[in-house]
Amino acid sequence: MIDLHTHTVFSDGELIPAELVRRAEVIGYKGLCMTDHADESTLYFTVENVLRFVKKHGHFYDINILAGVELTHVHPALIAEMVGKAREAGAQVVVMHGETPVEPVAVGTNLAAIEAGVDILAHPGLITDEEVLLAAEKGVALEITTRGGHSYTNGHVAALARKYGAKLVVNNDAHAPRDLVGPDLRKTIAYGAGLTAEEYLQTERNAWEIVQRCMK
Repeated sequence: MIDLHTHTVFSDGELIPAELVRRAEVIGYKGLCMTDHADESTLYFTVENVLRFVKKHGHFYDINILAGVELTHVHPALIAEMVGKAREAGAQVVVMHGETPVEPVAVGTNLAAIEAGVDILAHPGLITDEEVLLAAEKGVALEITTRGGHSYTNGHVAALARKYGAKLVVNNDAHAPRDLVGPDLRKTIAYGAGLTAEEYLQTERNAWEIVQRCMK
């Protein structure tokens, strides 16, 4: 299991990085990225602090940990610039808070994030055919999420990803200990979204590919 979308006390999560990593390690995760919410005002503070933890403490855990960021409610016109700033700040994985059906995310966020080449477009809601096709072309992974509310459109995302050959990853969007689901529930949610057993395994391979790219 690999989770590339989690939150700590550096945004709206309940756990400090050390506890989040330890809990994930005990559950059986082999890869974890901390991707706290950020905009222009918090980007550098968030990434630099989590990255410092990863660099100094990461090798003490039996789990690959990464420092990322989830750009959140950034105006579509500024997303490309913010993605560049996130990478300059040291974010190993750049996630974009997509057009989930349960939050007032600006229309155009999904498209702008894909065009900017984010690593993962989180909970993209009723993403369009054209956007999924572009994500496939640019190698942007789309998220199947275990998080309530955001998960309402998992089936739609899975179906379009299959149609156009876009990459999928399964993430928890964890904010609290209870959000780190175990392997059985993780599979159940993926299968409930319409993924086959092989497609689910491919989501894990897609996530591992991102981890390996970051670890080089």
